Formats: sequence, structure tokens, C-alpha cells
Amino acid sequence: MKFLYAAYIGLTGGLLVSCLPPFWIYTRLSGRYSNGVGERLGFVPRTIGQRLSGSPRIWIHAVSLGEVKVAAPLVEALKKIIPGCSVIISTTTEHGHDLAIETFREDTPVVYAPIDFAGSVRKALSRVRPDVLVFLETEIWPAWTIEAHRMGIKTALINGRISERSIYSYLKFRPLFREVLKNVDAFSMILGEDAARIRMMGADQRKIEINGNAKYDLLASLAEPAMKTEMRQILNLDDSHRVFVAGSTRNGEEAMVLDVYEKILKEFPDTILIIAPRHINQTLVIESIVKERGFRYQLRSELNIAGTRRTKPVVIMNTFGELFKLYSVGTIIFCGASLVPLGGQNPLEPAAWGKVVFYGPSMEDFLDAKAMLEEVGAGILVSSPEMLAEKAIWFLNHPDALQTNGARAREAVIKNQNAAERHARVIRRLVPVDFGLHSVLS
Repeated sequence: MKFLYAAYIGLTGGLLVSCLPPFWIYTRLSGRYSNGVGERLGFVPRTIGQRLSGSPRIWIHAVSLGEVKVAAPLVEALKKIIPGCSVIISTTTEHGHDLAIETFREDTPVVYAPIDFAGSVRKALSRVRPDVLVFLETEIWPAWTIEAHRMGIKTALINGRISERSIYSYLKFRPLFREVLKNVDAFSMILGEDAARIRMMGADQRKIEINGNAKYDLLASLAEPAMKTEMRQILNLDDSHRVFVAGSTRNGEEAMVLDVYEKILKEFPDTILIIAPRHINQTLVIESIVKERGFRYQLRSELNIAGTRRTKPVVIMNTFGELFKLYSVGTIIFCGASLVPLGGQNPLEPAAWGKVVFYGPSMEDFLDAKAMLEEVGAGILVSSPEMLAEKAIWFLNHPDALQTNGARAREAVIKNQNAAERHARVIRRLVPVDFGLHSVLS
């Protein structure tokens, strides 16, 4: 099946050659996507290699915000298990890049990932010279994987996740992925279902382990009281306010949330609604929906600027990086992308704050988190906006249940830690023994 990889390289190479000139012009005229163009073509700064003074060298690819949150506990575990190792992080998106720099600061270099073209990949790998290349979650890149294998670099898919929605797309190209996955040395998956799906794609059963979700490891410790205080001040809230937070909503859900909000207001007229869309470029659309429904609102970006305070009952979050903190002030929490068939969002982020979490039937991307919460009565599955309103009103009438079940939610998050260490041990086993790790590899 080597001809499939050759065809893939020919296709990506052709696209690169044809698209690069207009893309270069676009970045110069618009200023967008201009950051890291050289790195994306494989020209990793030589100073990066100089900063990687320890051994072994481990390259972790964390495409965007979610994967960077997985990388943080993984790097922490690696540095405990492999003292003296050097780690480099790559991202694809600018927001992921910014979060990685903020998270790792000067300790760990951060670069933009090379595009999946053989020339770019080889140049980047030859400049960094990693001993192990780690892909997080669902990142399976043919050129990266096969070129790394050809260069003698061990590769691993860590915190691996193959959703029920995506497996059918992968299976359409199973011959290609079977060829690619032959070159991966270890698969450390989240759930048994993920392990089964990666096997369906062609992974070797002997290389597969199930080790849980590292994304949850740091959640409990990240929920700091100072964040809650900050968010209350920004949103002009006090302990008496009831707050309905709709987090990571997707197209179509905002109207449903407003339906729910209208029903809540009939019994609890002072309730505040905060809508945090998954994509803030939808802000104008959401504003128009809120206006049509007759609600007064403010944008998050307007608050705390020149003394502006929240005075309206609805707030639309149009800023990045505040969703986790926002959950701290919620009374009723709804996780979006779940009343529409988009796989859901992480319900353990609000659970880390001791919150009961509501979500729709589409939670395919977070089945492990869903099961954890439902086991302790802190995950509330609703099939419709009407059911969400009914359940929310019941809990608002029973605040003791909100508090008790919310405490169970936080306990569940705390108990399901240490997945990052299990994943890190998989990486450790790939490290060549000539790095003086004989004593720690036992």
C-alpha cells in the first residue's frame, strides 16, 4: 500500500505548491495567519534546538486549546518520570499557540507545527531531532508519522480518542490509515471504545493500551477561588444571583437556550443568562437572536471598560479563554454541542467547580466524563429544551440537591486523576535505554 502514501504526498505537495503563493499574498495584505509561516513550512528556529539541552527529546503535538490542556499534566508527569528530559510543544492554531506559551512559559519551547507535507516535516524533525514524537487525541498525520519512522523517531498516539462520529470517515480511507498506523509504536487510548475504533482503522492490538483521559488531571486544582471572585466582579454578581450559564453553544442551540430561559424567568424572574458560544465569530448572529426575543443584553467585551458594569439580564461572551472561570459562577450549567448532533463539550470543567451539569443526548466525544457524572447523580441528560427547563426549575427549587450533587461532581473529578502519569509511562517505554534510564524504566 506504499502507493497510497505516495499518492497522499503527491496530493499534499501539489496543494502546497498551488496554494502557497496566494496564501502568502493574503497574509501580507490581511495580516491574518502571518504568525509562524516559516515554522509551518518546517523552518523551526535553530535556537529552539539549543534550548533543548536535556535528554531524551520529546516532541508533543497539541493542535489547539483542548490538546494544550492535555499536554500540561502530561509534561508535568514526564518531567517526574524522566528527570532531565527536554520537551517541545507544537500547535496548529494561534489560540492554541498563545495558551501553550502562557501555560509552559520559559520552561518548554512552543512552535507552530509543520504542515503535513514530507519536505516540511523532514526539515522540522531534522532541526529538532526528537527521540519521541507524541500526537495527542485524534491527531493522525500520514507524513509526520511515516517520515518520523523513516528517521528512526519513535511515535505514539497519547490520550487517544476516536469518536463514534468520526470513525466512519476514517474507515473510508482505511487502507491509507492502516499503512500509517503500522508506523506508530504505541497507542495509549482513553476508553475501550477508542481502542476498538483504532483497531478497526488498522492499529496493531499489541501496541494498544487504555489509560483514561489526561485532560481531567489538573481540573480540580485549576478551580481556584480567586477565579470565581474575579468573574463575579466582572459580571457584577453576588451570592444571591441565580445564573444560567450556557457554555460552548453551537448553531441552533442559542434559540433553544432562550426558550429555556423564558420558562425559568416565569418562576425565577431575577435569573441572569450568560451565553458562551463555542465560536465567538457567531456573536453578531446571537445578538440578533437575543434582540428578536426582546431581551436586553451586553457583550462581555464591554464590561469593566471605563467602569461599565453589567446591568442587563443577558450577557454574551465574546472573549477567549474565560469559559472555565465562567462556570464557577453558574447555578444552572448547560454544556452545548449536545442538543444538536455535534458530540458535546467537556462536562467535567463545570464539575470541577462542584456544579451539577446538564447536557443533551449528543455527548459522543465525552462518554467517559458523562458516565462519571451520571454515576454520582451530577450529570443530567435532557432530550429537549422543554426537559432542560423542567429539570433546571426543579433543581432551582431544590438548592440542597444542587449543592449535594455538585459536591459529588467535584469528588468524581478528583478521584479520576493520574491518567497523565499512565500515559507518560507509555512514552517512557519508547525512550532508548542509552539515555541512562535503566533505573527508572523498571
